[in-house]
Amino acid sequence: MNKSITRLFCTALLSVPMLMNAQEKKLVDYVDPFIGTGGHGHTFPGAVVPFGMVQLSPDNGRSDWDWCSGYHFSDNHIAGFSHTHLSGTGIGDWLDISVMPLLYPLRDESADIKATFSHANEKAAPGYYTVQLDNQITAELTATERVGYHRYHFPNQSEPVIRLDLAFHQNWDNPTETYIKVVDDSTVVGYRYSTGWAKVQRVYFALRTSKPFKEAILAGHGVQSAQIKAARTEEKGKGVSAQLLFDAQQKLVDMKVALSSTNYDKALLALNEIPDWNFEHVRESAEEKWEHELQKVQVSSSDEKLKRVFYTALYHTCMAPALFSDADGVYKNAQGDSLKMPAGNQRYTEYSLWDTFRALNPLFTITQPEKYTAMLNSMLAFYDENGLLPVWDLSTWETNTMTGYHAIPVIADAVLKNWPGIDVNKAYKAMLASAYQEGRGVPEYIKHGYMPQDKMGHSASVTLEYGYDDWCIAQVAKKLGQEEDYQKFSKRAQAYQHIFDKKTGFMRAKNSDGKFVLPFDPYLSEHDEVKAQYVEGNAWQHSFFVPHDVRGLADLYGSNEKLSIKLDSLFSVSSKLTGGNTSPDVSGLIGQYAHGNEPSHHIAYMYSFIGQPWKTQERVRQIVDSMYHDQPDGYAGNEDCGQMSAWAVWSIAGLYPANPASSEYIIGSPAADEVVFRPGGGKELRFKAINNSKSNIYIQEVKFNGKKYNKTYFTHEDIINGGEIEFIMGDKPNKKWGKKKDSWPLSQIDSE
Repeated sequence: MNKSITRLFCTALLSVPMLMNAQEKKLVDYVDPFIGTGGHGHTFPGAVVPFGMVQLSPDNGRSDWDWCSGYHFSDNHIAGFSHTHLSGTGIGDWLDISVMPLLYPLRDESADIKATFSHANEKAAPGYYTVQLDNQITAELTATERVGYHRYHFPNQSEPVIRLDLAFHQNWDNPTETYIKVVDDSTVVGYRYSTGWAKVQRVYFALRTSKPFKEAILAGHGVQSAQIKAARTEEKGKGVSAQLLFDAQQKLVDMKVALSSTNYDKALLALNEIPDWNFEHVRESAEEKWEHELQKVQVSSSDEKLKRVFYTALYHTCMAPALFSDADGVYKNAQGDSLKMPAGNQRYTEYSLWDTFRALNPLFTITQPEKYTAMLNSMLAFYDENGLLPVWDLSTWETNTMTGYHAIPVIADAVLKNWPGIDVNKAYKAMLASAYQEGRGVPEYIKHGYMPQDKMGHSASVTLEYGYDDWCIAQVAKKLGQEEDYQKFSKRAQAYQHIFDKKTGFMRAKNSDGKFVLPFDPYLSEHDEVKAQYVEGNAWQHSFFVPHDVRGLADLYGSNEKLSIKLDSLFSVSSKLTGGNTSPDVSGLIGQYAHGNEPSHHIAYMYSFIGQPWKTQERVRQIVDSMYHDQPDGYAGNEDCGQMSAWAVWSIAGLYPANPASSEYIIGSPAADEVVFRPGGGKELRFKAINNSKSNIYIQEVKFNGKKYNKTYFTHEDIINGGEIEFIMGDKPNKKWGKKKDSWPLSQIDSE
């Protein structure tokens, strides 16, 4: 640890003696990377540093939805250790540059090289993974930003081999062109081009071993192996492989594999991130980087399980987006152009915006003062290259997955919070480009004021999400003095009113003739069907997505009380789903509330917009206690690049950005006794839950810097300026607190 970081930690630790008395362990010791690798969490357990390009992790070699990350805790096979993994998605791409240690050289390239293992012989921690395979080979993995560091211990009587397999893939990913070149007796370079969900993916690599290999055996995929003198070895094909054979006396082999999006010469340069062969030093450095991240939000609780849940969640918020550019800021995009980010910025990819705009990106405005400017500018770079902001950017390819154009609330939130280092005029122009684009049904949406089902599927979801995104544009227009745009997009933000059915009390799909689509079943969930009215859900889960105008929605129901009754019904009706192709994403059900999928994430906080924050407190604590735990299946659904975890971080602390571009954080029910946010600049915001317990879930009173506080939300300015907030908790609801309208969060109807 360098001296400046040491001073930072010492200052921080001296300022929180009570927390440190309660925490005898380092914060990284509370993280369990196996949480989320079971169930449908789709996380991976391997070695990565915060937002690193390299995610070095084991792959089971099985193609199925629950193996999207390459690994699922139910499996006991390892087919290799690859260097790129998606965190918590439902997508099976990446898994690039797979390597596998073997006891003996393969004589048949088509042989199954999977090895079995027991979880009893497996361990993971932030920046580190190790497993002893049943064949007695032990693998240890750690990483820097662009380099994966392997250590392999081979048993006696073995003939050590490391196999590099560029044909390896799971699920949708398939190699299209691969290349291997042996540079010398310890260095191999090459690339892997592939197609899948992202149609163009290019990964360049440089591999170096600590000991020279005595022979390299290369083979094209499905072609008989041929031995070639190592100094002149190269092979190109759809899926080539190489076996690196070591002297039988070498039972310990270290290996570094560096990645680049540009070319393998840049990957060779990236090897310098690890200048020597000190595995423990690299591992310790990775741990220090994680400790630095975790110190940004510090929790005190007597509940050890809660701390494991919290810190693993905070850990998972630092997986995506992933670094994509070389150290000099240069990258090659999906179009094949070599470009360079502005000075001081790196390029990132893996933007699961339909998920992360809700809670992860607002969290970044507190926890990522060092990196968030580059993440935002990466989205604007995508706009420069493609003419539109990203929808779901993977390897800089627009996958165009999911509904809405949710880069807009992310950019809007940054502009409204005066985030430094972004071109506001370009950002506004980019938002308008997405809102007026010719694709994704936008012209029909503008024409009708809603998305007609007979013009494009998912009518109800698209209408609601475009309407919210348009509200975000209106707020930026207002800030920039663009009055005409402000009025226009404020009107577009009322799109939800066009599809509300007063007879059923649900948002429903409409055709272009203005008639609701029939038949209608609020429990119907059809996954990815063109005819589906909702994306990954049903009418129950999507009808409440009006985070910018909760009280306007209440007016459609007839009153705040009637909306409250409808919300109550959401949590109490049958959890049965109908339909022949029910979406697997609809999980974590409490009634029809589905915490395993993002459209539900703000709903528990809606009560606070209508004067019933005690119901928010009740439901939030119920969700925290029932939907998160510290086992491999500890998430209720896809972790989704940090969104599921960000919800937990916010809600355990006691607040949540229900309208993620409003700069307001709604008070919930803090599950931890004390939480300290450190947003940078030496400032701290300390949350204390007085008399907190499993039964004392209701807020009786709130104090802010010693003064009575009656609002049911805090602003972003409150958070970043620091101070102390006290939540006085009790076992019965205080129905008077937060009942008065002047304490409620923002709703668009108030500005009309």
